[in-house]
Amino acid sequence: MHREPGHSVLVVPVPALEAFVRSRWEHYAPELVSVDAGFTHAHITALAPFLTRPSAADLDLVAAIAADTPAFDFGLGEVAEFPDGLIHLEPDPLTPFATLTGRLWEAFPQCPPYAGRYDVVTPHLTLDRRSGSVTPESTRALLGDAVPVTCRADRLELQWYETGRCHVMVSWPLGVVGSAQQSPALDAFRSI
Repeated sequence: MHREPGHSVLVVPVPALEAFVRSRWEHYAPELVSVDAGFTHAHITALAPFLTRPSAADLDLVAAIAADTPAFDFGLGEVAEFPDGLIHLEPDPLTPFATLTGRLWEAFPQCPPYAGRYDVVTPHLTLDRRSGSVTPESTRALLGDAVPVTCRADRLELQWYETGRCHVMVSWPLGVVGSAQQSPALDAFRSI
């Protein structure tokens, strides 16, 4: 049986917090730090895991959803913690992100958010995980004046996660018809 070495994720990039989030990846998972200049480690997940090998029709469907989703502003400020210890920021407002996830999940019912592990899916930007030395308070202190911050959700990206190969496969501007930017890596990936 062939097993894929990685997985794809649909995300809304959050460049304003890239420096902080990338530093946490460098600390915990340096093998997943991307060398792709367009890759944004700081993101709010729209749907994950997504299809391993999306077809042209699948990409067209995502493009249509992105084109029908207007770009929007949101704020990030209050550090929170999920019961499993994941330290994160919740966007305000939540509704546009929840709506985007709902539309993508409806279009791809075989891809439930987080593989169906959670009864309630809350849009969030992951910052860290609780440990003996990491708490919401220590994370907030590390963030310093990086938050609160106002951001703009202006694109949806299909990112690939694999040791040594994290990259953007396709980027679609929100609210714009027919403007996808496909990475040459997508064609190379499909030929594997």
